[in-house]
Amino acid sequence: MLWSIFQKLTCITPPLPSTSTSTSIHSFPESIRYATRFRRREREDFRLSAMSQSRVDIDCSESELRARGISLEGIGDSFVVRMELKDGTSAKLMLPSGLITSFKPRMWHGGTMEVLHTLVSEPDHNDSARALIHGGLSLALECLDEAGIAWSPDSWTLCQVSGSPRNSIQVELIERNEENVEVKHIVSLGSDLLNSEVVVINQSTTSPLTVRGSSLCHLGVSTPDATYALGLDGSDFLVHPPLVSRFSLIPDKDPGKTKGWPFSQLFFQKNPGNSTAEDPMENLWGEEEDAHKHLTQKLSMIYKSAPRAFTVIDRGRRNSVTMRRDGFKEVYVFSPGSEHEWYGKYSYVCIGHSAHLEPILLNAQSEWRGTTQLWNPNS
Repeated sequence: MLWSIFQKLTCITPPLPSTSTSTSIHSFPESIRYATRFRRREREDFRLSAMSQSRVDIDCSESELRARGISLEGIGDSFVVRMELKDGTSAKLMLPSGLITSFKPRMWHGGTMEVLHTLVSEPDHNDSARALIHGGLSLALECLDEAGIAWSPDSWTLCQVSGSPRNSIQVELIERNEENVEVKHIVSLGSDLLNSEVVVINQSTTSPLTVRGSSLCHLGVSTPDATYALGLDGSDFLVHPPLVSRFSLIPDKDPGKTKGWPFSQLFFQKNPGNSTAEDPMENLWGEEEDAHKHLTQKLSMIYKSAPRAFTVIDRGRRNSVTMRRDGFKEVYVFSPGSEHEWYGKYSYVCIGHSAHLEPILLNAQSEWRGTTQLWNPNS
């Protein structure tokens, strides 16, 4: 069962066998052809209407979606939204979670390669019967009002699609709360890139809004020992506990099993930007001196003055990915260490763009945009 779920989340689905017969619909009278098309559209609209109850709300049929390079497929209580360009580049995301589980750009050798690391595992005996999904590219945001009441978007609705498989495809997810906050997650797929843009809109006419959180991307590698981050030298950093979201993939995430990490817990620190002389975090600041940051050791840090773009290379797979950001001021780098099996469960590094040390303050009737882009330079 896990293999079939993993295939739906990451692998290219083979084309369905042809069901055409020797009798063409064009041999029937125009009225019958029209009625056939109408009934087909009616069936597709019914299926999309059923999906709408599970967070799909778009005014088009399945055939119209396919013409844009988009398809929907049910998997348990969720749906997989698949985008594919004519050149074979593809991406997948889950609804209603909004988790991006796959990005396969076209490579120099003519094939495609999976960039993201996604793990599907069995739930424990105390959990529900649903499989657990970790990794990928996800948003972990928290919106706080003046009273300090927090709300996080975590159940998205597909509200708009655009583009074509010849150039680029875009899908837009949306979620609102009851306190005048609207959040959009816009995912765009191009021939060599994947864009994940979040738009937070404060619709209140009087109250400000504080936004904190991150966009976390688990990049698949052969092993962290063969992985380097290029271009972070000169950036100020803070050694920090791993940023935890519901899709995080962290070895020994149980707080009682954190041997080897610089903190005794794996959760957000309160007011991390307000360090004092007595604050132990004051001694965890530093400046990156390595232009080729080796990610072989266990590490978790937030860079405050990193460049807008830097590159992660994996010598084992002979692959590289350039990470670009906009709106987010911080860069998060996490490595699980290299004592794990090559090409295994922990063969990844997590690169994030965050607003954690310095949250975003949104005035009334204003918006903020933050973008994470993965660019493939290997085509």
